[in-house]
Amino acid sequence: MPITKYEGQKFTKGAFVLDDCYFVNCVLTDCDLFYSGGDVDWVNSTFADCRFHWRGSAAKTVQLLTVLGMLKAQSMPPPSAASSSKMMN
Repeated sequence: MPITKYEGQKFTKGAFVLDDCYFVNCVLTDCDLFYSGGDVDWVNSTFADCRFHWRGSAAKTVQLLTVLGMLKAQSMPPPSAASSSKMMN
């Protein structure tokens, strides 16, 4: 599957499937972000007031970590502000 690259853009109230996406110097505000466990990368990007939705393998991983006590239920989803982060599978 090809990677979708977003660079130098601002998004408000959008919806994104994060799998196979690459965000560079972007700002996402009040967006819904869906993640299933695929590759995703972001550099110098900010996520403010966004909602993370875990699907498929990612949802099962979050559930397992919660059952094992490694992730607190109140910390799901993670804080919606992330900056200069990088996450790859």
